[in-house]
Amino acid sequence: MRPLTEEETSTLFQKLSKYIGENIQLLVDRPDGTYCFRLHKDRVYYVRSVFVGGGQCLWEKKGCSRRGEGGLTELGSAERAPLFASLAISEKILKLAVNISRENLVSLGTCFGKFTKTQKFRLHITALDYLAPYAKHKVWVKPGAEQSFLYGNHVLKSGLGRITENTNQYQGLVVYSMADVPLGFGVAAKSTQDCRKVDPMAIVVFHQGDIGEYVRHEDTLI
Repeated sequence: MRPLTEEETSTLFQKLSKYIGENIQLLVDRPDGTYCFRLHKDRVYYVRSVFVGGGQCLWEKKGCSRRGEGGLTELGSAERAPLFASLAISEKILKLAVNISRENLVSLGTCFGKFTKTQKFRLHITALDYLAPYAKHKVWVKPGAEQSFLYGNHVLKSGLGRITENTNQYQGLVVYSMADVPLGFGVAAKSTQDCRKVDPMAIVVFHQGDIGEYVRHEDTLI
């Protein structure tokens, strides 16, 4: 695990800016602490570098450790589950993770995505909860179109509930249900103006990722 290079950081921020614009700064400097990005096996992890409270968990193939009165202690399998929910990593744990071999370290913090072999960044659905609050452009799908989107399909005009005004073509979008529940990511196939006049069967949002991937791609998300 290591910090991102300048080129990798630029590529990552360019991808994130398509969805949250200048709000990238709010991801790093948050009221609950300072966050950073780390690279491990081509995957980018979002990590809190200042510990505020709650559990701590470091995933390894050989088990999970936590910080107790006597330092780091190994946990039994029964104790691991509740700690896996914690995404906050203390500064000390972050430093310790650097010393864990590449083969043994599985995950640290929240996976935001991965770099492809051509050094393009692919956003993972695990980043949705962190990006949705800062999204600049949004689209809402009708209840009848939710299942189709959650199976990896594009959004058609017939399934479009509403879309942020002044959205340009190929703009990154966060896809919501009509109940304001984030469902995934997409790219506008049509501008807001064009969406009003296209055929009901025309694609208006290209699918990029959805929460159904937690089931479909369970083994590859992290």
